[in-house]
Amino acid sequence: MIMLGRKWITLVVVLAMIMVPLGASSAELMETEDLQINAGSMVVDALVARPVGMVMTVAGLGMFIVSSPFSALGGNFCQAWNTLVIYPGKFTFARPLGDFE
Repeated sequence: MIMLGRKWITLVVVLAMIMVPLGASSAELMETEDLQINAGSMVVDALVARPVGMVMTVAGLGMFIVSSPFSALGGNFCQAWNTLVIYPGKFTFARPLGDFE
């Protein structure tokens, strides 16, 4: 009975040692696929989305300056600041390259 237990443990250890490199190579393959997928989105982000985001941040600041007296009277001054300036600024400057979420 003890020999059966040792054989069982030996079999499990050998199978685990065989399976570990297979799992690591699968993870590495998935990682390189993700990098290839994100490379295109990084290029689009750097060449299109970031410059458009900078323009939108500056335009939002201009719109905020024009509309700030009205938003102060309406009581939504902070909401206007966040919507017109902070959100476009975060989209442009505070997210990883290629991450559109």
